[in-house]
Amino acid sequence: MFVDYVKIIIKSGDGGNGSKSFRREKYVAAGGPDGGDGGNGGSIYFEVDKDANTLIDFRYNKKYKAKNGENGSGNRCYGKSGEDLVIKVPKGTVIKDAQTGKVIADLSEENQKELVLKGGRGGKGNVHFATSTRQVPDFAIDGEKGKEIEIVLELKSIADVGLVGFPNAGKSTLLSRITSATPKIADYPFTTINPNLGVVKTSHGDSFVMADIPGLIEGASEGVGLGHQFLRHIERTKVLLHLVDVSGLNGRNAVEDFNKINIELEKYNDKLINKKQIVVANKIDVMQDEQNCTDLEKIAKDKGLEFFRISAVTGEGLEKLINYVAEIVKIVPKEDIFEGEDKVIYTLEEDKDDFTIEKTAEGEFYVYGPAVERLMGRVNIGDNESFAYLQKMLKKLGIEDALKEKGVHEGDTVKILDWHFEYYN
Repeated sequence: MFVDYVKIIIKSGDGGNGSKSFRREKYVAAGGPDGGDGGNGGSIYFEVDKDANTLIDFRYNKKYKAKNGENGSGNRCYGKSGEDLVIKVPKGTVIKDAQTGKVIADLSEENQKELVLKGGRGGKGNVHFATSTRQVPDFAIDGEKGKEIEIVLELKSIADVGLVGFPNAGKSTLLSRITSATPKIADYPFTTINPNLGVVKTSHGDSFVMADIPGLIEGASEGVGLGHQFLRHIERTKVLLHLVDVSGLNGRNAVEDFNKINIELEKYNDKLINKKQIVVANKIDVMQDEQNCTDLEKIAKDKGLEFFRISAVTGEGLEKLINYVAEIVKIVPKEDIFEGEDKVIYTLEEDKDDFTIEKTAEGEFYVYGPAVERLMGRVNIGDNESFAYLQKMLKKLGIEDALKEKGVHEGDTVKILDWHFEYYN
């Protein structure tokens, strides 16, 4: 089974807590702090697996979690960091944030490995908080919690040339003749239900990868049939080989078929229509009406497209076509992935220091966001020294200044997550 779109949940490891500990040795009446730091939580990486060509394994395992870091302990002993989790995916996998749709990583290169979710930082032991005025710090910092998100894995076939055309246009037959691929072939529509890839080698020693994209139909750009699943595999190809049945059998009109396929390509992504396209008239060995082919050639020439006549069954015209495609592939640059307005790959770290302040109808100031959640998860509000550390960090993050800009006054209530505080200057 070929699977090219799945949703999974990933969670990085929690950081271990820092230790609150003091030296306890014989003849040492008041030993200083010696609490060690917690270990960092494990991060999640995605890596290209050259032997994989489907996402089927992710259909049965939907949640992946890295190891937590260990807690620190006395005698300045640091906790062990959690083991990273490396998830293997096929080449051509795009990773998106399921909530925003933004691209997190694009694994399109051999041996590529990308950090997708960073583990939580280990907490600081109390040894870090000793000063000349506070020689016995009675608090430590907890580790950061790992982050859990839902992501989309989308596999887009990586091929130099994409074969497009109506069902039964002869794409699978052509691929089987010019490559070592063995696609399923039969005389009825939708024989191909998965993209087939094959390596084409010319008599001159050149080679390129060709993908037989499953047959398109009207409405494919709106998801009719398996339209979206089919069309995503065309996005990464350099050249489109548009195969058209000119036999005239079954009442098919070559020009109408040509136009309908191009309409679906443009509707799905208008950049697809601007890809280098080569028009190939197939089944000339059983052509019922020469005019069908002549009309197609005229419209191709009017659009400035190269035109070839072939028979995938007899092999007529194949060598000339293959040699031309091989030369074109050399000069056409690789396209970036198409993601509409969200083309820029972003990192989940970009919003880690974000926070928002809203004034509620009751006159309270509500503070929330990734930076606040991370901070509040690491301090003990009930401890005076920890609370003093919290105030210091709120100021460092710019939250105190932001509250003032929002018009906070002494005595106002500030809500941070589930905690309510009275503001004082």
